Amino acid sequence: MRGGKRLSRSDVPLQWLYEWVQALVGVVLAVVLLFTFAVRVVLVSGPSMRETLQDQDCLLVLNAPLCGGFETGDIVIIQRDDFRDGEPIVKRIVATEGQTVDIDFDAGTVYVDGQLLEETYIREPTHLEEGLEFPVTVPEGCVFVLGDNRNDSDDSRDPDLGPVDTREILGRAVALLFPGVTAASGERDFGRIGPLD
Repeated sequence: MRGGKRLSRSDVPLQWLYEWVQALVGVVLAVVLLFTFAVRVVLVSGPSMRETLQDQDCLLVLNAPLCGGFETGDIVIIQRDDFRDGEPIVKRIVATEGQTVDIDFDAGTVYVDGQLLEETYIREPTHLEEGLEFPVTVPEGCVFVLGDNRNDSDDSRDPDLGPVDTREILGRAVALLFPGVTAASGERDFGRIGPLD
């Protein structure tokens, strides 16, 4: 080679190995940074979000600081000491701060600011009362969450409804990465993999 050192045949594999290791270290570093600051993986535990989510579904979650706020319909991951001894739980936001939530448990319907909430995602109408007095106005800095499977909540440590401080939200679930076993069929439905509505 002109003006430089000529590479021998034995140097080429070493240079290739060095470049491959350098690329691998860069990818590992990028993945670590991504999962430290941007996203996390969470497993669903329990039936409170059936049929939208199944027990042991693996979710990709966008960390709260990157969500830009939370909206009605968002599926969020909440962590606080009085929920399952601090384990993360998954719920859906049905109202945001300042809105008023009312539930007619006889009819099984939910109202937000006097408007009937169209809940196509729930397993069945809301009949199980859990001790809150309605109507409830969502306090500042909070959202009101419900599970999608509200009548099967038998764990008082994992209530299906109530106001939650947004500082206790770890993030918003954006995609299903790997399905848990579907309760109705006893099998994994891989067709469910993808973005969450």
